[in-house]
Parts: sequence; structure tokens; C-alpha cells
Amino acid sequence: MQGKNIVITGIQPWDIEIGSNCKNIALEFSKKNRVLYINAPLDRNTLKSKKTDVSILKRLKMLRGEISCYEKVNENLTVFYPNVILESIQKAPLLSIFRWLNKINNKRFATEINRAIKENDFHDFLHFNDSDMFRSFFMKELLNPVISIYYIRDNLIKNPYWKKYGQFLEPELIAKSDVVVTNSLYYADYANKFTKNAYMVGQGCDISIYDEDKNHIEIATELKSLKNPIIGYIGFLTSRRLDIDLVRLIAQKRPDWTIVLVGPEDANFISSDLHQFENIVFLGSKAAEELPSYTKGFDVCINPQILNDATIGNYPRKIDEYLAMGKPTVATWTKAMEYFTDHVYLAKSPEDYIVLIDKALKENNEDKNNSRKKIAAEHTWENNVDAIYNAILKINQ
Repeated sequence: MQGKNIVITGIQPWDIEIGSNCKNIALEFSKKNRVLYINAPLDRNTLKSKKTDVSILKRLKMLRGEISCYEKVNENLTVFYPNVILESIQKAPLLSIFRWLNKINNKRFATEINRAIKENDFHDFLHFNDSDMFRSFFMKELLNPVISIYYIRDNLIKNPYWKKYGQFLEPELIAKSDVVVTNSLYYADYANKFTKNAYMVGQGCDISIYDEDKNHIEIATELKSLKNPIIGYIGFLTSRRLDIDLVRLIAQKRPDWTIVLVGPEDANFISSDLHQFENIVFLGSKAAEELPSYTKGFDVCINPQILNDATIGNYPRKIDEYLAMGKPTVATWTKAMEYFTDHVYLAKSPEDYIVLIDKALKENNEDKNNSRKKIAAEHTWENNVDAIYNAILKINQ
């Protein structure tokens, strides 16, 4: 798909500090299409609570007309900062009241978007909505796009902020969107309850720094003195997503294994007894460019997720990073992880982890390593967006 005009709204602004699927997708869209990325507008609560933040001060200058509300990212991609402040309505006591207030917010937001559409001559455009189930709920009616696409990449309606009213609005938004795309089999199954046009399109990842054919990667010095085999995890050590009991069990059952955990810890990890085990090593946070050297030193990579609303449907990018270096990987089974069935050992119980790590160590060979690298190399942003294009084209077939 090329030569199209695409308007994007979503829950993450362009100037967000963390990575964003939507930003990567927008950049890929812009290689062959014109893209107008609409930043999430300010709301009263954010303006009040974060009024000294650099990003908020920048937007206030835009509201006052002191600086342009447009930022040019590349020839085809423009970011627009809407000149509007929305009301904070999450504490509305009833669904009916929330709907009424939300429609007012949508109309104010849409007025600004339509202004940007006109100023940038975005005729016959597609609307890509990145999980913005509240602010963009009425955009199909208010913007009148040629095609409306809703993108699901997280289990937002289980999050307290979204749950109260999102459990009602998101199914309705899914049903009225022309096509729904998701990065998880779990989310595709969920969306298919409300529409016949929901598709799992996979996940894009930038794994270039893990490419050993293009980069000289040496094993991290900190790992060289540790006893093998090394069973490793890289990422935020948070009890919201990781199973402390499972990590403890692995350490207890196999004292001959060294378990290495790389990443910052939340309070529960910091206070846990995992720090008392001789065969568990905490290495703290590392710069992104250093991570391949730690992955290279692992004999088996693990993703010991705890099963809950935050993890059951998510696509963990770290799996692609592990596979990109050919590493045997053991992860907790979820519906989303079925996508990796042929390349990752999936554990359905804590005891499975012990058995499958043993199996991964014994079965590892060059052919399996190359197969893992090959599948990871297919999970690019280009392929992800091509799958989105294919899903869009299906609605006209």
C-alpha cells in the first residue's frame, strides 16, 4: 500500500521518552505514504499535576502560539500537537455521564484534527487508532475517514484506568471499526468476539544490535567468571510481570545452574530472598547497547512470567531479542506465546521450567540456532506493517 494519506491517533504522544509500537509503525507507514501523527491532547489533570514538565511547557507555548504546533519528522511524516485541553472525566459516576462528557471531548479533539487535515491537504485518508478507546471513540463519525483501523497491543481494559468504562466502550469501538489489527493471538481472539474483521499482524522489532553477522559481540566480562550453565533473563524485574516463586524454585531445584538477572528491580524483587541464593546473580541495569553481550553469555534464556491480566496477552519483544542470537529460550505458556511454539520451549507449570531448561541445554545445536535467528529476522517493522496493509486490503475483497 502506497501513496495514501494516514491519520494516526493514539494513547502515546510522539515525544514520549519510552519506545512505542505506534511510533515505529508510523515511521514505517511514512516510507510509502503521507502520515499525520496526532499527539494526544493535554487534559486538565495532567496540566495540573505535571505543569513543570518540559513536554507540558512546550505544549503550553504551542497553545499560546509562541511556537508551531507542527513538527516535521521526515518528508512524509508530520506530528501535530492539537491546540485544545480536554476535560479529565475518569471520575464520572455513571457510564451515561461518561459517554456524554467523552463525546464533548471527542468533538473538541476532532475539531483540531480536522483543522490539521485541512491545512495538510489530507484528503481521502485512513484513520489508524492506537488503542485510544476514549478520546478517539467517535472519530469514525467525526473525521469520516475512508477506512478506520483499530490497533490492540495491550490488555488495557484490565488496567484500572481503562477498566471502568473501557470494558463497555472498547467492544463497541471494535465493532464499528472497519478493521482491527493486533500483535497477539490472544487479542485477536478477543476482538473476534465483536467483529469479523480482526487480524493478528505480529510484532515489529529492531534487533539489529543482536545481529552477530554485522556486529562484533563479545560475552560480557561479568559473565566470564560465573559457573556454567548460565540461565539468564534481561528486562525489568517487576513482580507485576515476573514470578519470584518460580525463579526461587529453579534456583532451589538446580543449584548447579547459575541464574543471572539483568535489569532494574522493583521493591518486591529488592526485598525478596532471591538475593540470598548463591546461584542467583543480580547484575542491575545495563545500557541498551550492552545487552547483546549479556545475551551471548547465556546458555539458556528465560522469560519467567507470572500469569495475570498484564501478561496473558502481551507479546514480549525480548523473545525476539533472545532468538536473534540463536539462544534456546524457555518461557511461560500463554495464548500469545503460541506464536513461538516451534521455536521456544513453553512451560505450563513451574516444574516444566526445570524439565524444559534441561531439554534446551541438551538439544541445542547449530541448526536450531540458525532456525531461531531466521524467525527473529522475519519480525521486522516492515513485515509488521505489510501485515497491517494486507489486513486493510481484505475488507475490500
